[in-house]
Amino acid sequence: MPKIMGSSLAEHRERTRNALFDALSELMAHRSFDKITLSDVAAHAGVGRTAVYNHFADKEDLLLAFMEHETARYAEQLSRALTGVEDPIDRLRIYVRQQAIVKRSYHFPTTGPLSSAVSRSTAGRLRAHAGLMAQMLAQILTDAMDSGVIPRQDPAQVIPLVHACVMGGRPTPTDPQQRAAYLAALDAFVLRAVGAPVPHHDVPVLVRSSATEPETPAKPPVAAAG
Repeated sequence: MPKIMGSSLAEHRERTRNALFDALSELMAHRSFDKITLSDVAAHAGVGRTAVYNHFADKEDLLLAFMEHETARYAEQLSRALTGVEDPIDRLRIYVRQQAIVKRSYHFPTTGPLSSAVSRSTAGRLRAHAGLMAQMLAQILTDAMDSGVIPRQDPAQVIPLVHACVMGGRPTPTDPQQRAAYLAALDAFVLRAVGAPVPHHDVPVLVRSSATEPETPAKPPVAAAG
């Protein structure tokens, strides 16, 4: 009989699901989704392959559950980070900083190799999960426009550009000095891209959590003269 993880069956199921999510996330950091098998996930999680089928019908079902779990967790963390911050520019800076910090472990499979490795219906549901982040950014941009701190623009056009800038390209450096310089440059670049003034104060401190890397205070970016 398989060993029970936790003091109850419900706790066992929760721990098993989380172990499978962690395993999938770690495997996806090193290989494409189409190269990962359920046996790989089970072995990496330290559970039997049959245990996977007790929770998920197939690999895509596991991926969808994982993305739902990650999206809900990330949205909750971002909401906490934004709590009490009234300045729409600082809210935008927090959003960008939080995205850059978690992008090593959090997956946004709206386009690219992952979405092309799953069925059309699964790809559509993945886009729906990622859409929650777009809604949060749309509200931040709308508040900034309503406050007059950025010019009027179409959020539907701006949001994919911001996400491509933050989530694409080079990984966020782990070296403290390089990391601080990169985050400060990213902060200034995104603000200038949406027509926002670049503040002379630091990005408000983020709420630390298991899904975010340790925050390193960055020097405030200096606005270009003229």
